[in-house]
Parts: sequence; C-alpha cells; structure tokens
Amino acid sequence: MARPALIAGNWKMHKDHQEALHLVRDLGLRLNATLTSKRVEVAVHPPFTDLRTVQSIVEADKLPISLGAQHCSHLDKGAYTGEVSATMLAKLQTRYVLVGHSERRALYAMDDSLVQQTASAVIGAGMVAVVCVGESTEERSDGLTDEVLTRQVTAAVRGLPDNAAEDLVVAYEPVWAIGSGQAATAEDAQGAATHIRSVLASVLGTAAAKTIRILYGGSVQPANTEELLSGPDVDGVLVGGASLDAATFTEIVAAAVRCYP
Repeated sequence: MARPALIAGNWKMHKDHQEALHLVRDLGLRLNATLTSKRVEVAVHPPFTDLRTVQSIVEADKLPISLGAQHCSHLDKGAYTGEVSATMLAKLQTRYVLVGHSERRALYAMDDSLVQQTASAVIGAGMVAVVCVGESTEERSDGLTDEVLTRQVTAAVRGLPDNAAEDLVVAYEPVWAIGSGQAATAEDAQGAATHIRSVLASVLGTAAAKTIRILYGGSVQPANTEELLSGPDVDGVLVGGASLDAATFTEIVAAAVRCYP
C-alpha cells in the first residue's frame, strides 16, 4: 500500500512569532519550487505563540505546509494554568500534534497513560496524533529496544477509537540519537519501524496497521534522509534542528521527493 511521506519539522522552543513569520515565508517560497510530488507532505510544529502567525501566512499565501503543534493537554477545559487544549488547536486549523515526545516524557513526566489520553483528545478534536516512541541509550545497550517499543506503542493505541488509524502517525525517535549528531542507520530505522507496525497490527489489526505512517526522528540531515527513507516501513522523518533553517529543511524535503517521485 502506497503511504504518502510526511516530512515534519519540530521547532521546539525556538523562533518568536516574528522569526517564525520570516522562516515560514522563506520555506514556502522554496517549497513551491521543490515540492513537486503529491506523495510528500510537509508540516511544521512551531511553539504555541507562533501558531496563529504561521497559520495566517500558510492560509493567505496558500503555502504547501500543514500546521502542527508540539503538545497539548489531554483535558478539554478547566483550571489548568499554562495548558492548551486540543480543541483550541483545532480552531487554528492545526492538523498534526506531537504526543509523547521524548522530551515531554523525560522532562515533564508524561507517562504511557497520559500519552494515550492525549492521543485520544487530539483524535477526538479532529486532528492527527503523532505519537512519539523510542528507547534510551541504556535501554538500547541492554537490548530492550523491542520491549520498550512494544510497551509504548501498545499503551498509546489501545483504547483509541475504531477509526483511529486514519488519524494516527507513529514517530520512532531513539532518545540516544536526538540532537546527538548520531542518527540511527537505515537498518536501525527500518528494524524499529517493522516492529512498530507489527505491534500496531496486533492491537488495531493488519489492515489498519498497513495504513499508518511511521516516521524516523533523530539527527536527520539532508545527507542521510534518502538512506533513512529507503526502508519500506519508514514513511517520513521528524526533523529537529535542521528544520530551523529553511534551506536545510528544503533539502530534506527534496531528498524525500527523490524517494517519492
């Protein structure tokens, strides 16, 4: 089954709204000349304070970019200072929301149960949940990669609505590779993606699992994008630092277009 590729840029805590305006305009101009394949989709995940600015530019200039958020609450409303709900994001035409990024898990104690609840909230609000999973350096050294992925994926998707596969993406982001400059090999990425798809099949069924896109994230650069996308189960990349420069991110998109002509 032909799954379209998703190239997603996670800006993390970078770019104020003025910087975001310049970045997305520059990116949009470059993509208009580069994004020649209908099989490749591009998304950016700015900080919350930039979402309205980016959404307005994308809409006004008809840029080939989908809007993503980096996180949201599992709750819809209430006395939760500092939180942002899925329904609030949906009102801004947000399409994708990262759920359970390794930094949310490590720094803000987001456990498997909360990941599941948040994914449910995102899907319930009509958006796509990009559920992030991956092992630490210690877990990899102990040979626990498959065990960790099985636990995280199962916990995240069990109990989701029957049609959840239509609104679900899984991003494999080995914690040891994020920001380290040491990306996983194509074999690592494909092996993890194959295992993730088998877990999805066991929980959601084989047909559903075949439709879900699986991304790789962790020190993605233009030079390794084609190699990472060479695996049949790797359907895109989640890009961190390289997405903060329009030219570099466009090179990654161009590499994806070569893989998905």
